Amino acid sequence: MMDQKNGAVPNLRREQAAATLDSALESSLARLIPGYPDVRLCVALSGGVDSVALLHAAHHLSARDPKIRLRAMHVDHGLQVASKAWASRCQAVCDRLGVPLQVLELGLVVAKGASVEAEARSARYSAMAGALQPAECLLTAHHADDQLETVLLQLFRGAGVPGLAAMPNSAPLGSGHHLRPLLHVARDELVGYATANGLEWVEDPMNGESRYDRAYLRHQVLPAIRARWPAVARTVGRSAGHFAHAKELLAALAQADGKALVDDSGRLEIAGLLALPRERQVNVLRWWIAGQGLGTPSAARLESILHDVVSARDDAQPVVTWPTGEVRRYRGRLYAMQPLGQATQRTYAIEPGQRLFIEGTGSVVLEESTGEGIDAARFPGPFELRLRRGGEKLRPAGRAEERSVGRLLVEGGVEPWLRARVPLVYSGSRLLAVADRWLAAEAVVAGDGRGLQLRWIAGGCAAPARRP
Repeated sequence: MMDQKNGAVPNLRREQAAATLDSALESSLARLIPGYPDVRLCVALSGGVDSVALLHAAHHLSARDPKIRLRAMHVDHGLQVASKAWASRCQAVCDRLGVPLQVLELGLVVAKGASVEAEARSARYSAMAGALQPAECLLTAHHADDQLETVLLQLFRGAGVPGLAAMPNSAPLGSGHHLRPLLHVARDELVGYATANGLEWVEDPMNGESRYDRAYLRHQVLPAIRARWPAVARTVGRSAGHFAHAKELLAALAQADGKALVDDSGRLEIAGLLALPRERQVNVLRWWIAGQGLGTPSAARLESILHDVVSARDDAQPVVTWPTGEVRRYRGRLYAMQPLGQATQRTYAIEPGQRLFIEGTGSVVLEESTGEGIDAARFPGPFELRLRRGGEKLRPAGRAEERSVGRLLVEGGVEPWLRARVPLVYSGSRLLAVADRWLAAEAVVAGDGRGLQLRWIAGGCAAPARRP
């Protein structure tokens, strides 16, 4: 870790540097935030030169206008021995400015073979999203050179228009927004600002390790490119802007094509999708999956969805998965969901009012009710939840004959991948309810008596199974 400081720059130069970055930041914030300067700002402070310069400039703005409420947030991934010292240095920077600092400690463990960069980035933004206050704006110090690196890395990975649109200026994050107000500012300008103002910062040794793609690009590739094309960051940034506009147009087309194909439960109609040209089918799939909050599968995965899932036989049960999601089909519709975990055959005790999360099944709660559900007087408990083992039978309320649970699930339209994951409510050896779908006739509460109802949110499913 190396400290940087230069306090011998003439005051005039400092003032000029400060005015330049302050003006650029204020102009961006006024453009990106409705109601500026009456805002809550939170600077993501890594301790590096970029974020330290951003915090310093934001502090200048907040000092001039008390309507700006400013704080900072530092994420300690726990990946390096020096990470605690970096958090302390960030605290010292904030103390000098009088800016409150929140430190998020992750203790991140990266699985063997996984990308350290990708895992750290995902964990970092997830933690910051959870820590943001309502309507608060998280500011990150991404600049024009970062945008250049991002575009080139996406290009080398074969990304399409969404990937080449690179980093947006503004995006929702948690209960607030994530802003990148310095994408038009070169890194040299930030370093010059920090140096002219005598700021101190730390250098992350990972930034110099060429085994990481971004560091290799920065130190081994870009110097030669800049020697030939000095304005490459600005021109590639302009290209990223063009791709961003194209991305917006593709999203608008996808919404126009797909809106009528998505039902109230978020499922996508296959027949309507197949009526579109192939390129627009892919476009709709990408838009639909993104709308479920499941990330963006690769182009190869999207093609697999069309080939292996959309085009499969009606009685087939195909699935295409990626790290953050999967797509399945049933009765002419596509389902997008989080990856389903492995269902287990454990028995779970559950009490009225208690909420359980069962791996591979989802969230269940036994709610108290009046005049509905299991008769709590006749069946006071204790209660157990089990998953299907096969052979279970139930006489549903309103029916004269006993039926197998398997047949009930098929007739009731429960999706095939959920049938082995449906929670069954038992009192001793007696089956009282099949999730929140069927009650045993002898268990139904009479009149306005006290009842108990199981509520089930299927784990990872974009839409719980419809009621018959």
